[in-house]
Amino acid sequence: MTNPTNTMIQRNIQRVTAEEVQQAAEYQAAILADVAGRRGTLHGRIKPLASHMKVAGPAITVEVRPGDNLAIHAALAIAQPGDVIVVDGKGDLSCALLGEIMATQAEATGIAGIIIDGAVRDADTLSKQNYPVFAAGLNPCGPTKLIPGRVNHPVSVAGAQIEAGDLIVGDVDGVVVIPRAEVQAIIALAKKKLEGETQRLAAIRTGDLRPSWVEKALRQAGMLGEGESL
Repeated sequence: MTNPTNTMIQRNIQRVTAEEVQQAAEYQAAILADVAGRRGTLHGRIKPLASHMKVAGPAITVEVRPGDNLAIHAALAIAQPGDVIVVDGKGDLSCALLGEIMATQAEATGIAGIIIDGAVRDADTLSKQNYPVFAAGLNPCGPTKLIPGRVNHPVSVAGAQIEAGDLIVGDVDGVVVIPRAEVQAIIALAKKKLEGETQRLAAIRTGDLRPSWVEKALRQAGMLGEGESL
C-alpha cells in the first residue's frame, strides 16, 4: 500500500517558460489582471513589504496549517531558480511563517520571491532589501515545524486558484496569477492594452479630457437620457 505522504511533495511540474516570465514582467500586475477578465488577483491584504518589490515567475504552491511552516522548508529545498514560492497560509496572522533567515536562503537559492497569505517577521530588515516578500501581515511570533503540508498541489490563496507552474506577477498594487495555458494570450492582450493606455495618457496631456465612451455608457446605465449630454 502506498504511503500517502509520498505524494504530498510533488517535485515534477510543468512551468511557464523563462521567456514568458520575462515578457510578462514588462507589465504591471494591474494590466495583466484587466486583460485576464479582472480575475486571478489575490486579496488586497497580500502586499509587498516595500513598494519597490516586484516579482514574476512560475508558482511553487504550498499549503500549510496555520502557524506551521514545515512545508515551506520543503518547498525551499525543491524549488528551482526563478520560481516563486506561493503559500496558502489561510490568512492566519497569529504566527509568522517566514523571516530573514528563510528569505535569505530563498534568495541565495535563486528563488525569485515569496508570497504568503499569512504573517512574516523581520520586516524592518527585509523591507530595506530588494528581495521580494509579499505577505498578509506581520507578527513577531515564530512558527512551529511539526504539521504536514503539501507542496505543488492546487491551492486557493487569498481568493485565487493557483496550480503549480502558473505565472505569478506581483508589484506594489498586489499579485495576479495567470494560468499556465493562458499566458501567451494574456501577454498579447496586455501589449495591446498598454499601447491603448499610453495613447490615452498622451491625449489627456494634450487636452482631450473626456473619454469617448463615457456618455454611451451613462445612457446604457440609465444615468443619461437620449439626447442628453454631460
